[in-house]
Amino acid sequence: MTHKRLALLWALIVCLLVGHNAWLWLGKRIVPDTDILALLPLEERDAVLQESFTHMVDSAQQRVVVLVGAREWIDAGHAADAFRAVLAPHAELIALDTVGEEGQANWLAGLQPHATLLLGAAQEKQLREEPAAFWTGNALARLYSAFSGPKLGAFRDDPFGLFAGWAQERAGETPVRPRDGRLFVAGEGRQYVLLTYTMKPSAFSLGAQQRVVPLLDEATQAVRQAVPAAEVIKAGVVLHAAAAGSQASREVHTIGLGSLIGIVLLTWLTFRSVKPIGLTLLAIGVGFLGALSVCWLLFGRIHLLTLVFGASLIGVAQDYGIYFLCHRLGADRGLDSPRLLRRLLPGLGLTLLAAVIGYMGLALTPFPGLRHMAVFSALGLVFAWLTVVCWFPLLIKADTLRAGPIARRYRLLVAKWPRFSGGPLTLVLAALLGVFVALGWSRLKTNDDIRSLQSSPAALVSDQVKLGKLLDAPSPVQYYLVRGASPDEVLQREEALKRRLDPMVNEGHIAGYQALSNWVPSARTQAERLALVEAKLLGKNGPLAALAREIGEDGDWAAQTAAHLRSTAAPIRLETFMHSQASEPWRHLWLGQVDGVYASIVGLRGMQYASIPVLGRAAEGMQGVQWVDKVGGISSVLGRYRAYMGWVVLGAYAVVFLVLLPRYRGRTWRVLAPTALASALTLALLGYVGQGLQLFHVLALMLLLGVGVDYGIFMQEEHERGTDAPWLAVGLSAASTLLGFGLLGLSGTPALQAFGLTMLLGTALVWLGAPCFTVTKEEPHVSAVLA
Repeated sequence: MTHKRLALLWALIVCLLVGHNAWLWLGKRIVPDTDILALLPLEERDAVLQESFTHMVDSAQQRVVVLVGAREWIDAGHAADAFRAVLAPHAELIALDTVGEEGQANWLAGLQPHATLLLGAAQEKQLREEPAAFWTGNALARLYSAFSGPKLGAFRDDPFGLFAGWAQERAGETPVRPRDGRLFVAGEGRQYVLLTYTMKPSAFSLGAQQRVVPLLDEATQAVRQAVPAAEVIKAGVVLHAAAAGSQASREVHTIGLGSLIGIVLLTWLTFRSVKPIGLTLLAIGVGFLGALSVCWLLFGRIHLLTLVFGASLIGVAQDYGIYFLCHRLGADRGLDSPRLLRRLLPGLGLTLLAAVIGYMGLALTPFPGLRHMAVFSALGLVFAWLTVVCWFPLLIKADTLRAGPIARRYRLLVAKWPRFSGGPLTLVLAALLGVFVALGWSRLKTNDDIRSLQSSPAALVSDQVKLGKLLDAPSPVQYYLVRGASPDEVLQREEALKRRLDPMVNEGHIAGYQALSNWVPSARTQAERLALVEAKLLGKNGPLAALAREIGEDGDWAAQTAAHLRSTAAPIRLETFMHSQASEPWRHLWLGQVDGVYASIVGLRGMQYASIPVLGRAAEGMQGVQWVDKVGGISSVLGRYRAYMGWVVLGAYAVVFLVLLPRYRGRTWRVLAPTALASALTLALLGYVGQGLQLFHVLALMLLLGVGVDYGIFMQEEHERGTDAPWLAVGLSAASTLLGFGLLGLSGTPALQAFGLTMLLGTALVWLGAPCFTVTKEEPHVSAVLA
């Protein structure tokens, strides 16, 4: 009667779970998150550093950059018009950024009041080194020659070409130029129109991806129809997020459906009944619904990769049902199912505890996505376990099951399995295994490079690289972070950094740099420049007075021109610049005030990866300047946590051993030995096949402990009763786990693939090894010797 009440209570809880899931899905309150940054470690120790990276990513993630190119400029223009025409009606979703010659004139006009203070590096050097005659000749050449360089405004506004030289130097920070009302860039024998779009919804929104990506594909097709030979290069976070989401969605179906089909076939061939299939699927379904509901309540969101990983639960959650079903199949028909459950409950409880310990090891990582996966999986197992305990005894009667062909043949097979006996042959085999493992480990290399986890389609990566080269865009993951107590101190430190970077430009380590101090000099630099211009150009007998004599003007003209140049020497402040149109392309370089300090970013153009160590050394000894290599930093964190989780795995073995010791005592080592040996062999096999060891291999070994200990418990739990039910339970559970986790090895996501491959090898080896460490009723002397 008590068990019936428990079953009714659990039925009520399951009804609540079904209702909650219906409310979530039908109301579209669950929108799986596809943000790949959820897999990145949290930088909690340095708020400014984390904000700088987030700032760089956020500034780019809503943008879609498109280059439409052709051999002839007129064809490129027609192709770009065809592309724009498709997206034009959808401005509320993705809007074109309009910047042309008029915009360029506006930003230059906004800087005219400060023109005298804005000197290019070459002009400033010439001012310090060249004699007065040089500047007089320079001004005459600008006045009379058509080939003397760019002219901005009237001659008296910039007679010596200082502001024009500065503007030309700033234009050199990008190869993009205005042309016929468009933005133009050339390269690789083609002329390209640059189109930049800004998405209104988040690039990680599934709904936005489903609308934007087809529109971009339609626009590309329109270009092909308008100009068949045209080339379209697209880049944007939304493209990578959509590709990841599409891949994960396919894998959910592949892994989940493949596991279900495998379990259904195995269950049918084992029990020759539909009922065990239905009950097994019921336990799995309740586990999935329960994990989804609780995770949503805990985190408020579900990552798509969590659902992919959760699909592998199908290969684990059924262990508890199979354990009960196999014992029901082999038990005396006079023993009713509730009493059978009470006999099996200690073993079932230990299997759940060991598996949860394995999953919780994943929760110790610094990756939010993996933490969600761990909690989701552990909860799923708990809900599936409770379903088995509460419902199976009432739904499975003693005469319900009959042995199918798999059950009969597998019993015959495992009865002949070799046992670890301590004899000479066993010791020789153990020595050979030790040599095999040692050689494999000696070949094992580590690979913590985050780029090895790149899963975007090759075409997208190729387009991203090509577009970056054509636009000479700075890397968003390698840059200098500059901090100071005030905005002006930040600018001063930027200027000091640039003096170290200039030789690196000459040596070819970088093509250039982007910094706010290129546009807004520090107050000290502005004062020094004004004094330099006064002393070198505007003095009573200086180049300006000589210029007036050369062109037939009197002294009043020189005085009036000097006064005019002084009037365009108004100090420029960073706050003023940041609110001007000219700052729009560079606002991502300014972080503002973060955690009590001001900070900015200095970006690098044309950076060579081989030069990263040299660039890192450039910041050494500079107060407030830090080299940031996010790729290297994340890779370092991955390596650190790989080593850390290795120790956690060893600690978990010790914890599980202590948990099992009170029940199994001298046989406890036999429960853990198959999993430990399988883990060692798996690492050796990874070494032989040349796979670089990474964090996700170690995480899989953590989970293998939770799964493999189940098999050890199954085999040891009934060793004295002489029943073959544990053999059958281990075989079915391992086969299903191989389907669940082994299919992860087919994933296109490198992290999941590494995880799945490790689980595939490890589970198969535990399956083969678990029977070898059991003793039967007829072999008590072996147990006594080895225990």
